Amino acid sequence: MLDQNIKTQLKAYLERLESPIELVAALDDSDKAAKIKELVTEIAELSDQVTARFDGSNARRPSFGIAKAGEQPRVFFAGLPMGHEFTSLILALLQVSGYAPKVSDEVLNQIKGLNLTANFDVFVSLSCHNCPDVVQALNLIAINNPNTTATMIDGSFFQHEVEERKILAVPMVFQDNEHIGQGRMTLEEIVAKLDTNSAEKDAAKLNAKDAFDVLVIGGGPAGGTAAIYAARKGIKTGIVAERFGGQVMDTMDIENFTTVQKTVGPKFAQDMEAHVREYGVDIMNLQRVSKITGADQTANGLVEVELENGAKLESKTIILSTGARWREMNVPGEAEYRTRGVAYCPHCDGPLFKGKRVAVIGGGNSGVEAAIDLAGIVEHVTLVEFDTKLRADQVLQDKLNSLPNTTVILNALSTEVVGDGSQVTALKYRDRATEVEHTVELAGIFVQIGLLPNTDFLKNSAVELSNRGEVVINDRNETSVKGVFAAGDCTTVPYKQIIIATGEGAKASLSAFDYMIRSGV
Repeated sequence: MLDQNIKTQLKAYLERLESPIELVAALDDSDKAAKIKELVTEIAELSDQVTARFDGSNARRPSFGIAKAGEQPRVFFAGLPMGHEFTSLILALLQVSGYAPKVSDEVLNQIKGLNLTANFDVFVSLSCHNCPDVVQALNLIAINNPNTTATMIDGSFFQHEVEERKILAVPMVFQDNEHIGQGRMTLEEIVAKLDTNSAEKDAAKLNAKDAFDVLVIGGGPAGGTAAIYAARKGIKTGIVAERFGGQVMDTMDIENFTTVQKTVGPKFAQDMEAHVREYGVDIMNLQRVSKITGADQTANGLVEVELENGAKLESKTIILSTGARWREMNVPGEAEYRTRGVAYCPHCDGPLFKGKRVAVIGGGNSGVEAAIDLAGIVEHVTLVEFDTKLRADQVLQDKLNSLPNTTVILNALSTEVVGDGSQVTALKYRDRATEVEHTVELAGIFVQIGLLPNTDFLKNSAVELSNRGEVVINDRNETSVKGVFAAGDCTTVPYKQIIIATGEGAKASLSAFDYMIRSGV
């Protein structure tokens, strides 16, 4: 099951166990059970601190649990935690033994204070780069709440459950069999969802903060870089972010960031956050801004930021770096069947459509890349493009055209997502040349049609927006409001690229610092 290189690495990790642990497998007569038995046996052979048992009582078979010796398992793996989930397995082994997790004392105390009695199930695919964070978060919650369990379920292992629950997107989380969330969620997000008093506690802490010199709104590449440049000046810097990392967290391969030959979005975001924290920046994550008031509109000459939880923050300057989000088709059925056949991440959700027919909406680089990736998994891919030609790079078009199970439909307007009440069954589109409407029977639709700036909260403010909703800036990243600057994908700067966003974040920060010096703020 495990090659020698992996065994060597795992053996080294197991030397860090704080106390003896047991692997308790619940098996049946299937080939999948034989593989789980082989994995459990191999892990136990690597350390005297690990024992294996095969008399587990878990109703979901085959599976295995991890427990501190003498206790009942609370962390379970229903499937083989390989691929992206191998890290989840290693962390579970260590943390069940008592190894301290790499989270702040504040977050760990909040987890312990939940006092939960619950059973969490999270459905994953092993190719999903968003799933491990959710699995690891729920495992940590279960480890620190004695009446709680967490189970990772590999959808390919339990296809009947996937079909019964109509799961067409991962990660998909259930608490006591009730759906509570899907998609990428951080530990802090999950804890905040489970802690019913978190919003009030957050608001009280935020209201007590002194005014900042630079307050960055948004935690993507532009915001992270802006915060680093500001903090290096020795001034009081903060970041308010709905999700630190932003859209980069949903990006898979990054191969065009100078000096970094290849990385993945979540790793890029993790490294960026570590860099930001190195300078003592006050990161206020999971916070959504509802309103800003310019310095010339407040009594004290400071920019005021109001959050959705009611808290208010003040700063001498603001840098808007709220980024962008996936554009939706905005057709009947799209919202109704989101996560039930309508998806936006082919890397995460593609494996759930193995052997089925799907469509990709959009003929740019993202759409064609998605179609190429999906073609290796699904029965057939239909790419639907509004324009009369594809807009992707020619090398991608050539690759797509070489695949036998793909069809490209040009000059087509998607008009409706069709379903049977529980999942997608078809896509309707209209031929723009003939006005004839067609129906394509399929099980999934992957939307890849570009981005929308996250600037809705600015529509009733004095900040000037373009007709596309982007923040209008000049060459110094100044907006129409005194003391307010902007950077990245939410602005009118062309070419929405990570490396451009970081450069713009640096410019905005330097401009904000220059403004404070020259204006005497």
